[in-house]
Amino acid sequence: MADQTPASGDIQQKYRQFLDLMPLTIALAGLPPSEGRLFNEEQIEARAMTVRHAYRVAKATVRELLGGS
Repeated sequence: MADQTPASGDIQQKYRQFLDLMPLTIALAGLPPSEGRLFNEEQIEARAMTVRHAYRVAKATVRELLGGS
């Protein structure tokens, strides 16, 4: 049976891509900073969903701009 865990290099590459896209992701998400305010669980989940969606859009935009599929 083949090992299903991703290689360390793959994880590092995906993490680097995530970090490289973070400024664009945050800009697309348009979320205001918390400014010391604490959020409840629903607010945190809503913000996380917004960031996830913005990350997908950022990733697709970069792929499109770089001519990838």
